[in-house]
Amino acid sequence: MSEISTRYNPAETEEKWYQHWEKSGYFRSVPDDREAFTIVIPPPNVTGVLHMGHLLNNSIQDILIRKARMDGKNACWVPGTDHASIATEAKVVRWLRDEKQLRKADLTRESFMGYAYQWKDKYGGIILQQLRRLGASCDWDRTAFTMDKGYYQDCIRMFVDLHSKGKLYRGLRMVNWDPEAKTVLSNEEVIYGEENAQLFHLHYKLEDGSDGVVIATQRPETIFADVAVAVNPKDPRYTHLVGKKVLIPLIDKAIPVIADDYVDVEFGTGALKITPAHDPNDYEIGQRHQLPVIDILTDGGQISDACTYAPLVGMDRFAARKAVKPLLDQAGVLVKIQDYQTKIGRSERTNSVVEPKLSLQWFVKMADLGAPALKAVMEEEIKFYPPSFQNLYRNWMENLRDWCISRQLWWGQQIPAWYLKSEGLSKETHVFVAENVDGALAQAKAATGNDQLTADDLRQDEDVLDTWASSWLWPISVFDGFNQPDGEIKYYYPTSVLVTGWDIIFFWVARMIMAGYEYKQERPFQAVYFTGMVRDKNRRKMSKSLGNSPDSLALLDKYGADGVRFGLMSSAAAGGDLIFDAPFGPDGAILDESALCEQGRNFCNKMWNALRLVKGWNTTATPENEDIERTNALAVEWINEKFQAVLATVESDFKQYRLSEALKSLYAFIWDDFCSSFLEMVKPGYEQPIDQTTYDATLAMFSQMLVALHPFMPFITEELWHQLEERAAGDDCCVQRYPALRPANAELIEQVEQIRDIITKIRELRNANQLKQKEPLAVTVQNSATAKALFDVPGARAMVVKMAYLGSLSFSDAEPENAKSFISGTDKFYVEMPTEIDVEAERAKLTTELEYQRGFARSVEGKLSNERFVSGAPAQVVDNERKKLADAQARIAILEESLQKLG
Repeated sequence: MSEISTRYNPAETEEKWYQHWEKSGYFRSVPDDREAFTIVIPPPNVTGVLHMGHLLNNSIQDILIRKARMDGKNACWVPGTDHASIATEAKVVRWLRDEKQLRKADLTRESFMGYAYQWKDKYGGIILQQLRRLGASCDWDRTAFTMDKGYYQDCIRMFVDLHSKGKLYRGLRMVNWDPEAKTVLSNEEVIYGEENAQLFHLHYKLEDGSDGVVIATQRPETIFADVAVAVNPKDPRYTHLVGKKVLIPLIDKAIPVIADDYVDVEFGTGALKITPAHDPNDYEIGQRHQLPVIDILTDGGQISDACTYAPLVGMDRFAARKAVKPLLDQAGVLVKIQDYQTKIGRSERTNSVVEPKLSLQWFVKMADLGAPALKAVMEEEIKFYPPSFQNLYRNWMENLRDWCISRQLWWGQQIPAWYLKSEGLSKETHVFVAENVDGALAQAKAATGNDQLTADDLRQDEDVLDTWASSWLWPISVFDGFNQPDGEIKYYYPTSVLVTGWDIIFFWVARMIMAGYEYKQERPFQAVYFTGMVRDKNRRKMSKSLGNSPDSLALLDKYGADGVRFGLMSSAAAGGDLIFDAPFGPDGAILDESALCEQGRNFCNKMWNALRLVKGWNTTATPENEDIERTNALAVEWINEKFQAVLATVESDFKQYRLSEALKSLYAFIWDDFCSSFLEMVKPGYEQPIDQTTYDATLAMFSQMLVALHPFMPFITEELWHQLEERAAGDDCCVQRYPALRPANAELIEQVEQIRDIITKIRELRNANQLKQKEPLAVTVQNSATAKALFDVPGARAMVVKMAYLGSLSFSDAEPENAKSFISGTDKFYVEMPTEIDVEAERAKLTTELEYQRGFARSVEGKLSNERFVSGAPAQVVDNERKKLADAQARIAILEESLQKLG
């Protein structure tokens, strides 16, 4: 036997096995006669690098895809990246500035796009290489990108199709504007949070200079865009002012006082300045009262020339707010400033405070698209795990607003709409939506009656599609479902499960469901597994911007991929947040141990040491004696039955996507049952051989448990698989069939569990009384039918004697002298002490145990006295509770008898 190193070294095995798997084509999928199991990766941003959320999400996907592959299904995991319009364009602009000394403003669109693709080819997609470190078994030949030529065309076709159906339109609406990115945002891209703010109470005098009205505003820099002051018609304080005019401070411009029911008489002063260009509610009021709209902010958030107060023109909006404060005070119109908290909307991408802005944009009508998508989830055609997310989904879907899908960027799918150059930007009366300029030109000729028009007479819309307006097609487009509707998509679609964070349930999940029913008349996936958020010890979501996330690659280096996967998965229940505990430095470097990942690394070493133990045994044809033969036979039978019981739990957990629970079950079986108990049961004496039958059974069970664990921890299991036995070429753990289920012998399992309990309690008595571990002890079992039945099991007596180091094991009705007792199940055992026992200590121990058993019995009695429980619970559950009560009562009787004998 070749020498096996003393510790498992992930660095020596992970790259070796990943290259082997990939070279062997194990991850490749093509349609065949097998059942398809399909997952499409939530495409990470092309700008991205591996972070904690990716580690969790992709570990889950890999577990599911490896399990399906081992179940004999045609497992297809499609990888890819999202072009991420806002994030990528920002990085490209910065790269051009820092490395090329170029500004976007100095480039044509075509040249900028050329540079953007250069950046993508050089820096993009790093995360896909990093996913290999994690063990992600994707079909890399299928790697997709949302700006690939075919995908790009799918997005264009979708836009044209929705427009032709009347489900997409262009309109002047109040939108969310990001002044830093200089683009519109959807409602879901605006993150609201409580922030400190100030209310400025300003005096607006009447037109004749007399006392007027005090208004309260958070934004004094926008008063120059005011077009009215509104009061509630039912507010007696202001009814005399309705119809009159007041003067805007500093510029003395007269604006009307109007009455509108929207005004809250309890907020501020009960008088509201109306600034339609800079507040969505003001805009609605302005529309009702036919008020003008004055926009005094540039796209970048500076005060524009439209502001009639010259000292502020050109200032940033927040600088203007600071500057106007003393000016208002000097003018005698600043009544007071009130500190308060309010919700402020910030851009999800740039964290810039979002501006309401009136803008001409493209919108998708959501009502018709949303109806089938809501029905599919609520009727569980698409199942959510955990199901509680149905409520979150329903609340949003029942309050849909039209989706703004245009963005003021260059990196993305350019909107396929054309305008006549002759009409100019402000007079666009004709809009021609087509897949290409030739189609638009044909429409233009028909609309104008001018056959002399050429493509040069048209101007394409400058905007691009919202990133989510491309990624909602992901499950269809990655299988070329628009161009080849009878091709691969018929085999792989609908996909099996989507694994994603709940935070993009609206951004992406809901919209993919809409697209699925709109374009395939079918659900895009059968189930959605929602992961929780990975949070720090203060329960903050881990993010690069907060500086609270460790370096994922450093984690993989320190603990190995399997250690990290175990650490994440063992505490990541579906939908539940994961609190990650590893201390790390400002650069993300790991400073100290992570209990989660350390447990995973220790698990790897536990299995490695088990391998070293087993491979160190010599074999013989037959056992040394009948006791060893019986012990080993019972141990082998028990471990096989216990494995089947655990396997049934694991399979059930997989069906319910309880992956954390499945891993914990396998961990407990391998660590406690196999390594700590079974190997000790069959371990031969010092320098003694083990019989070949038991050795072969041990290797077989070792192999089976490695196969069962492989989806969770692929590298260590593959390495152990090949270290355990010589394997033929292609006989890899990665492609083994998952162990088959059969009914487990529950009675045998229970019997050996009691044997283990007896052994444990004898050992505890040894330790408590400071007896040598291998000093032979005499144990007497109180005569009972249950005890005799237990020790009639072949091998049971020999197993207890061997593992508890007993000199004798006998039955008797009499209690031996100078003995300490314990209860296992409903049976009483006496361990004779070689030294005098402390009667008072023994009485205290028995009294404590008696009180516990009485309390336990009372709790079970309470449950059984509840009619709702007895009538509503499954019969098996009720029967189990009744057995618990009977056992507890038997133990109480034994303990009371023991106390009575002590006097």
